[in-house]
Amino acid sequence: MKLEGKRVLVFGAGISGIGAADLLCKVGACPVIYDGNDKQDPEAIRAKLEQPEKVEIILGELSEEARKTLNLVVMSPGVPTDLPIVDALRAQGLPIWGEVELAYQMGKGKVLAITGTNGKTTTTAMLGKIMGDYLDSVYVVGNIGTPYTSVALDTKEETVTVAEISSFQLETIQDFQPAVSAILNITEDHLNRHHTMEEYIHVKELITSNQTEDQVCVLNYEDDVLRAFGESGQVKAKVVYFSSLRELAQGIFLRGKEIVLRDGEKELVITTTDRLKILGRHNHENTMAAAAMAYYAGVPVKNIKESVENFVAVEHRIEYVTEKNGVVYYNDSKGTNPDAAIKGIQAMDRPTLLIGGGYDKQSSYEEWIEAFDGKVRYLVLIGQTREKIEETAHKCGFMNTILADNLEEAVKICAEKANKGDAVLLSPACASWGQFDNYEQRGRMFKEYVYALPEVDA
Repeated sequence: MKLEGKRVLVFGAGISGIGAADLLCKVGACPVIYDGNDKQDPEAIRAKLEQPEKVEIILGELSEEARKTLNLVVMSPGVPTDLPIVDALRAQGLPIWGEVELAYQMGKGKVLAITGTNGKTTTTAMLGKIMGDYLDSVYVVGNIGTPYTSVALDTKEETVTVAEISSFQLETIQDFQPAVSAILNITEDHLNRHHTMEEYIHVKELITSNQTEDQVCVLNYEDDVLRAFGESGQVKAKVVYFSSLRELAQGIFLRGKEIVLRDGEKELVITTTDRLKILGRHNHENTMAAAAMAYYAGVPVKNIKESVENFVAVEHRIEYVTEKNGVVYYNDSKGTNPDAAIKGIQAMDRPTLLIGGGYDKQSSYEEWIEAFDGKVRYLVLIGQTREKIEETAHKCGFMNTILADNLEEAVKICAEKANKGDAVLLSPACASWGQFDNYEQRGRMFKEYVYALPEVDA
C-alpha cells in the first residue's frame, strides 16, 4: 500500500505510536494519533513528535465522522485488538496493521524474527551481536527497546534486521515475512489479553504464517506444543529444531558441554557451554536458537563461535549486580511470568532468598514454587499478587514467606536474613505495572537499593 497522502489512524500515544507517526510523516502520509484516554495532554504528545505540525491528535471519543475519513489503522502493541472501537474500524473495511507490519512494509533487506514466551530478549541480543559482528548494516529492533518503525527507512537491500516480536505485535501482521523465524517456547502468559491458551499459541505461531519453503523456522524440540506444530505440516518453511536434552539427527543440540549443529550433511561444534558468559540451561537454549538462526542466515561457524563466546548477559536477565557482605545479588526483573522465573531459580547454584510478586496477569504459581527444589530459603513478596502467591506457596508446603510493602523493604529484609554464601535474586514471576512503569525501572531500582545497602564489618 502506498501511504503518501493517506489518512492513517495511529491507535495509541505511547513510544510505539510516536514512532509510527514519525515514520508516516516521513513517507508523506497524514497521521492521526488517537488515544481513548482523554486525560492525556496533547501538547505533551506533540513534544515527542519529530514533525508535530503534520500530526492530528484525537483523545477520548473517535467519532463516526472521523472514522469515515481514514484509509488505514496502525495499532500500538499495548492496545487490545478486540476493543469495540477496533471492531468498528474493522467492520468499516479498514486494514488493521501493527507497528511491525508498518515498519516491514516500509523497510528493505532481510528480517530475522524471534518470538516465544521467554528468552526473546537474550536470544535477540545475541543474534544481533552475531549479525552485527559479521555484517555492516544490522539493526536490532522490537521489544528489545528500539521501535522497528524508527529504523525502517534507514534499511537497505543488504540490511539484516533482527527483531524481537511479542504476541501483541503478531496479532496485527499481514505480509510480515522473516527469512528466518524462531519460536523459543510457549508457556502460560498474557491470558488477560489473549483470553485462552489456544489463542495465545495461535498468535505465536503466526510468525511463520507468510514464510516460504526456502526460508527457515527454528523451534524448540523439548516444547510439546512447538514439536507438534513443527510436525503438523502447517509450517511451510524448513523446520530446524534445537534441544538441550537429546541429540537430534538434524538440528542443533547439547551433547555434554558441546553445542552441536547437524545440517543434514555435516556435524559442526559451535562452542562449549563452559566458554559462554551466560548461566543456565535456558541460556544454552537461547544460544542454540541464535546460533541456528545465524547459521541459516549465512554466517560461518567460526564467526558464530567468536560472537557467542563474547556475549554478556542482557541487563535484567539473571544479571550479576554485586556482592555485599558475602551475599551475591542478581537482577532478574525480566522474569515477568512464572516460567521465566523458574529459569531464574534454576540458574542459581547456592541458597537463595527470592523476591517475587507484582502485577496480576492471572498466572498460576504452583510450578514456580515447586521449582524451588530446596534452593530457596525465603520468599519475600511484594505487589498486587503477594497474598495470592503466599497462599499458593503455603498450599505447596513452602512456608518461609515474608510480605513486604515495597521493593526497597524487600531488599532490606533479604539482606538481614541472608547468610554469607547466599544469593538474593529478584525474579518476580509477575509484571511490574502498578508499582513501576516497566520491568527495566524495577530492575534499576533493585540495583540502586542493593548498592545502597551498608557494608558490615566482619
